[in-house]
Amino acid sequence: MVSSHIKKHGFLIFVLAIFGILFSIASCNSEYTPKPKAYFKIDFPASHQYQVFDQIGYPYKFEYPTYSFINRDSTMTDLDADNPYSINVDVPMFNARIYLSYKSIGGKSVYKVKSGNGYKDSLGLNTFENLRNEAYVMANKHSIKAKSIQDSIFQTPSGASGVFFFIGGNAATATQFYVTDTSHHFLRGSLYFNAAPNEDSLSPVIQFLNEDIKHLVNTLQWKDPKSGR
Repeated sequence: MVSSHIKKHGFLIFVLAIFGILFSIASCNSEYTPKPKAYFKIDFPASHQYQVFDQIGYPYKFEYPTYSFINRDSTMTDLDADNPYSINVDVPMFNARIYLSYKSIGGKSVYKVKSGNGYKDSLGLNTFENLRNEAYVMANKHSIKAKSIQDSIFQTPSGASGVFFFIGGNAATATQFYVTDTSHHFLRGSLYFNAAPNEDSLSPVIQFLNEDIKHLVNTLQWKDPKSGR
């Protein structure tokens, strides 16, 4: 009786072992379907809505999103005594900032000049050509990380003109631009995020904010340089 019980117990262990081996083989041969890459859901405003920036003394006015605010942080812009009208348009919900750097044509500013040891600061005259060339230099600085840089010439309803720079890839900035009347005013802008640059995750936000940037540019109007009105 004991011998028979031992035989039955041994047979049961043998059968379980066979099932275990077969299950392992089946598991190894089954297809694995990886989960698709996903990003956090982004909540966008229901629509693009705008407010007017028209502060006394400033040589320009424009419309900017109601879900953003103007910030004059001298540590984050190139504000100085000669060019005190550079501002930031902050968009907290996207952790984004549009830098707006204003320079008057005919004034003086510090420029990045290429030398044998890289770029160095040099005080120069704000000619239209210098300001335009600086805008191209600032855009092309991101060519190492960018997979593409497309420039697009535009003209605004008020008669100003300029160039958009759309920068593809994981560069620090996705959009830059300048707008000018070529004789008195020059405004350069750039879009940055306070986050690691990732084109795949930021692409919907970039497209959304590009609409706001285009609206800002198209509503931009220069004011009397002396009165600021």
